Amino acid sequence: MSYLPALPSGAYIGWLSWQRQGAMHQMAFDNSAAQLRKADYFRENISKAVTAEALVSDRRLLDVALGAFGLSDDLNSRFFIRKVLEGGTLKEGALALRLSDPRYRELAAAFGYGDFSVPSTVLSDFPDKILSAWRERSMEVTLSQVNEPLRVALNAQRELPKIAEKKTTSENTKWFSIIGQPALRELFRKAFNLPVAFGALNLDRQVAILSEKSEALLGDPSPAQFTNPEKTEKLIRRYLLQTDRENVGAGSPSAATRGSAALTLLSMGRR
Repeated sequence: MSYLPALPSGAYIGWLSWQRQGAMHQMAFDNSAAQLRKADYFRENISKAVTAEALVSDRRLLDVALGAFGLSDDLNSRFFIRKVLEGGTLKEGALALRLSDPRYRELAAAFGYGDFSVPSTVLSDFPDKILSAWRERSMEVTLSQVNEPLRVALNAQRELPKIAEKKTTSENTKWFSIIGQPALRELFRKAFNLPVAFGALNLDRQVAILSEKSEALLGDPSPAQFTNPEKTEKLIRRYLLQTDRENVGAGSPSAATRGSAALTLLSMGRR
């Protein structure tokens, strides 16, 4: 059984608690028996997966591989993942390049099955690279069992700067990358207080709205602003506090208490 951290259930309070104790929880999680078994198996066997077919045929290897890119929900979509991997990222029209979610491009590029005659799986430093990302994302998946907004916030803290710093990518394309990742899209939707129906709009309209809201609420219409940690923190804080406000509106006494406490902490931090 994996380690399950004990954290406050309030969105913003949970975030503040993680800032203080996250490293401790991550270490305990990484050293749990279940995580160590998975890591050991991956390290010992990934070099044998010299083809995409070999990787998707080994569920234990595939579990770690997909988990490292936040794609664990695709564990049973083996044919689809095989096609993503075999297509690579260097050929025009490759499947990974046609998908809106950039995580598939990252997965295909990291393993190199469709791009090179020898895949990355045989390289000596490959297991450590994948396992490092897998541990971090696995912790976030586990956090969703005790505080789902915290998982969304930590994902944004890692992913937004990666999108923002791409200098060869247009600002609209960066917004498309954000929209293409469900967790990021939900964070922006809630932080900007947009209705659920926002996701049903066409992509160009979604980009226009996000750009307008970003300029109004954050002072900059461009995703490039999230290379600045302070801007990312401000966005995450808006998301977490809005989550707490919605809980208050839901009428739950415990939710109301958590939301009130979060707002109090925020006001104290600004004095």
